[in-house]
Amino acid sequence: MAQLDLYNIYLNMEKEDIILSFKGDITKELLSSVYQIVEARIESGNEDPKKKKKFFHVLVECLQNMYNHMETMQGMDNDLPENSGSGIFMIGKGEEGGYRIITGNFILTENAGILKERIDQINAMNPQELKAYYLEKLGSTELSDKGGAGLGIIDIARKSGNKIEYDFQYPSSKYSFFTLSATIN
Repeated sequence: MAQLDLYNIYLNMEKEDIILSFKGDITKELLSSVYQIVEARIESGNEDPKKKKKFFHVLVECLQNMYNHMETMQGMDNDLPENSGSGIFMIGKGEEGGYRIITGNFILTENAGILKERIDQINAMNPQELKAYYLEKLGSTELSDKGGAGLGIIDIARKSGNKIEYDFQYPSSKYSFFTLSATIN
């Protein structure tokens, strides 16, 4: 195994003010533990209760979104590292006392364009349009292949009050790596 430069990873995490970072298999048990850890960590600070509630809501939505929509690698893809079916997330302090939640996971490349269009559409809406769109989707009986109504991304944008940042990388023809970042002020 090549020497891992853990010190530089530490320095970058310190610079970015990362509170918690995880890479690996995302399970319901893991998410439950993460919620408890983050809640305890947030409770120990002197945060505004309204900001804490908003942060926790967005955190749950981001992690549930990743958990529910992550692709499990089917067969070997020579372009990807082993164990590519896992995800990564980081929770950090943002600018001006806010928080930042970043998630990353593999999705099918064929779904990347649709997801990009959906996020761009949501990012183009003002708060009133977002609320109306959320209520419209809430009343819809249309479900995705994964069983959701598409409310997670809308809710992340609504509750965070900020545009959703995202990125796609294409390490193979079949799978794309999707990164989502939500900032809560």
